Amino acid sequence: MSADTAAAAGASLPPPGEAMVRRSSGEQAALYIRRLIFDGRLRQGDRVPQDEIARTLGVSRIPVREALLSLEREGWVTIRPHRGAFIGSLDEAAVRDHYALYGLVYGFAAQRATERSTPELVSRLGAVCDRLDGEDDPAAVARLNREFDGLIMKTASSPRLRAVLRAMVGIVPGNFFALVPGAVEVERAGSRTVLQAIAAGDGGAAAGAYATMLQRQGDLVADLFKSRGLFTARDEAGAGGR
Repeated sequence: MSADTAAAAGASLPPPGEAMVRRSSGEQAALYIRRLIFDGRLRQGDRVPQDEIARTLGVSRIPVREALLSLEREGWVTIRPHRGAFIGSLDEAAVRDHYALYGLVYGFAAQRATERSTPELVSRLGAVCDRLDGEDDPAAVARLNREFDGLIMKTASSPRLRAVLRAMVGIVPGNFFALVPGAVEVERAGSRTVLQAIAAGDGGAAAGAYATMLQRQGDLVADLFKSRGLFTARDEAGAGGR
């Protein structure tokens, strides 16, 4: 899709979907634009059809502009004065770095949680892992993932960590475990390894297990994006193979 045809395609934009529920208008717009990129409806160099997106979402252009500012900070779009917003190039290294950073943040939380661990925490994390082992529904896996991470963040008891996580935005537009093949298996194995490290009182191992799990999730996302043609030829030529 060229920059000239992108705006015309706006008339056939897909509906926003259930993932938009309980989000602010700006967050809805940002998630929706990420989904358009993920689905290949908007590609590198395309102009973002702001009016059509606003009509599709039933919002004014203000939340769409807010979303574009946020997406520019994340590297998804480039805003050109008096010309509009255009889809930027996705970088495979940036995708992998995104998950490596998640691993560092959650790893730090796991280390802190290990220092403050109680038998109750180990028991509750173990119960989540047991439920993960028998669960294949992506929505249920996502809930269990949030419960596991939430227990660790609560035990770590670090407002600063929570602030850092709030500033980090997921790059997969939708249920991660439904969209990324292999993600459920990585989550099961990784969460169990984190639990074992916390139960053993080894904060360093818990941090390392989280980092490894998130790195593997990042590998899956990079492979998925590559299979969808979301990386430019230049990015693919410069990236190392797996």
